Amino acid sequence: MSQTDSAAAPPSPDPLPEADTAALAKGGRTNFFGFVLRLVARLPFLYIAGRWYGPEAVGRFAFAVLVIELVAQIATLGLKRGLAEQLSAPGADPRIVVWDGMFVAFLASAIGSAVLFLLPQLMYPAGDLSAVDRWMALLVFAIAGTEIALAACAYRFDIGATVRARAVVEPWTISIAAAGFWYVSPRDGLMLAYAAAMVAAFLTALWPMIRHYGGPGVWRPHMAHLIGLARRNAPLAAADAIEWGTRRLDLFILGQFTSPTIYGIYYMAQQVASLPQKLKTSFEPILGPVITRNLAEKRFSAVAAQVSQVGFWIIAAQAGVALALGIPGEAVMGLVGPEFVSGTGALAFLLAAEVVAATAVVSEAALVYVARHRNLLLSLATLGLQAVLSVALILTAQAMGLPPIYYAGAVAGALMLALGFASVAKAWLLARILHAPVNSLRWALVWATAGAAILGWGATQMPEWAELLFGVPVILGIYAWLIWTRGFGPADRALFKKHPESAVAA
Repeated sequence: MSQTDSAAAPPSPDPLPEADTAALAKGGRTNFFGFVLRLVARLPFLYIAGRWYGPEAVGRFAFAVLVIELVAQIATLGLKRGLAEQLSAPGADPRIVVWDGMFVAFLASAIGSAVLFLLPQLMYPAGDLSAVDRWMALLVFAIAGTEIALAACAYRFDIGATVRARAVVEPWTISIAAAGFWYVSPRDGLMLAYAAAMVAAFLTALWPMIRHYGGPGVWRPHMAHLIGLARRNAPLAAADAIEWGTRRLDLFILGQFTSPTIYGIYYMAQQVASLPQKLKTSFEPILGPVITRNLAEKRFSAVAAQVSQVGFWIIAAQAGVALALGIPGEAVMGLVGPEFVSGTGALAFLLAAEVVAATAVVSEAALVYVARHRNLLLSLATLGLQAVLSVALILTAQAMGLPPIYYAGAVAGALMLALGFASVAKAWLLARILHAPVNSLRWALVWATAGAAILGWGATQMPEWAELLFGVPVILGIYAWLIWTRGFGPADRALFKKHPESAVAA
């Protein structure tokens, strides 16, 4: 498949291979287990950050992390997804490809971290810098390096590496470290905990990468090849940065209109809402390699089937988690701290945004290989639409004299609308290119959502402790039962079946 933005040939009539379904299902199962582990491990951090440090400290921490992760995202140069394409190229030496990618990412990280080190006010616009703050710029290396290492492991279908790094080491480290550093430095504790988590995740990801591909050995950088690699991945890098930016633009715009306290409340709502977002990453590492292999064999109908299948899995899972967290939203936000309950409205919009975004994410997993320039234009349009809607809704709330906490709901609503546009547009474009339908929606989602919503409303009439202890499991239970009985066919149920190892071999 050409790397240029060109239309695909008519689809192959071959059905979706069983081995591909098995690989997708196995990867999804493994990473879904990782999602549960990450959920359990992340909750203590949210509690500690909200109850111990407070909204203002959380707001300061959130903006610094926003800037650091933006620079790290750019430093990966699109190799988080582009590495699979490089490894699939005929005659590619896997070890050289992987270490070339790591070296290019580290070069870009050096530039980005140097800028942040020299201009720490980019991370902390409110000022009041400490000796620790400036050195946080070096975390760009760890974050970018982790993305490259996990992408390399995913190509070998080693999803366990992602689970260990992202679902076990990273969240448990930040939770435990946040508690420990609070006694050492309440002012810098959150940033120090974040630094510990990022470094630990990088080391955890690096070890399996070396086991799969070997160390650099006699590898030497070839600058002409590295420059070409960076240039070829430029559209993909831009698409990655824009997709990442749509999940952070709301934070940036809100920061221009509100205080650190409101910013901290919104950030915490975003963290709760991002829990179902992790379900998308359950399939991203395995979906890329499967798609690239089928594109290389010109099995375009298989790609459309994979995108539709995985999209339904993700939407079904995300909708259930979103209902379980959103219906008892006040109780969920109250767990973080009483000051955060006012962010419940923003939480509802953010949870809905995660559900509507799923189709865009899985469609883009294929578009970055078959129409990367048009995909980039759609991503830019999404970002621009989000920015316009966010500012317009905030100014409307100001004109109506609403309190600043309503600005949080405004940017969350704008995000939901923009991501809905992206899902419709990208699914349409992919279907047109592959000459095959791309549709992840099924009527079972409507019935399951309605059933869960009715029971969920009843749960909200109970005391908060009962709402969380009994209401959340009941909402998830009825939703899962309806999805399983009305929506899942034999191919869907493969997600929960064990397959022979040979079926998922690379």
